[in-house]
Amino acid sequence: MRIDVVTLFPDMIRECCGYGIPRIALEKGLLELGTWNPRDYADNRHRSVDDRPYGGGPGMVMQVQPVADAIAAARTQGAGPVIYLSPQGKRLDQNAVRRFAELPHMILLAGRYEGIDERLIGRQVDEEWSIGDYVLSGGEPAALVWIDALARLLPGALGDEESAQQDSFMDGLLDYPHYTRPDVVDGQAVPDVLLGGNHADIERWRMKQSLGRTWQRRPDLLERIELNKEQQALLAEYIREWQSTQAN
Repeated sequence: MRIDVVTLFPDMIRECCGYGIPRIALEKGLLELGTWNPRDYADNRHRSVDDRPYGGGPGMVMQVQPVADAIAAARTQGAGPVIYLSPQGKRLDQNAVRRFAELPHMILLAGRYEGIDERLIGRQVDEEWSIGDYVLSGGEPAALVWIDALARLLPGALGDEESAQQDSFMDGLLDYPHYTRPDVVDGQAVPDVLLGGNHADIERWRMKQSLGRTWQRRPDLLERIELNKEQQALLAEYIREWQSTQAN
């Protein structure tokens, strides 16, 4: 996979991708990364890429020409979609990440200031995506989130291929709780089922915890999936157990 990022801060992208799973994916050749700075394509001696908004108001707006030329340069590396990272886009979720992980190439457009001239978005952008309902200083943090999420799904990037498949949201649910040594910390013990060695019981416990956590923390996710009979029974069991603890 190759990801090209159009950004005013290419060093920020490259430096942050030098850590963790993106670094491993880059070193193994599973991921290629390119950065394209609109300032390198500015047609003025000051290399400025922004100007005041028509109609007045605070802030500056990124201009069409330097951004369009940076995108054109990035397009020479592949025929993938141009994705504008914006709070006005569709919210990124794991299903979308899995879809994009199948693509060989994409261009991430990281805006700055008050945004990018709408004419550029209308003519050059294929999809607009958001990582959440909040505003950042620019699209670079969103691009890094995007790269990290995709890198995890590249075959060979993780030490254990099952790790990605067991992450939160992969089956539409939140992840179950995890424990490691020592067995007891400040009087709190690891659940007995995890120490018993019965893999069927462990899987059943993990599914129940995953369902219960989703019910408690993100009930909206349960509305999007259809639980089978076993999952329905496990969730009902979790709710009964939780309600009994609240009554005491």
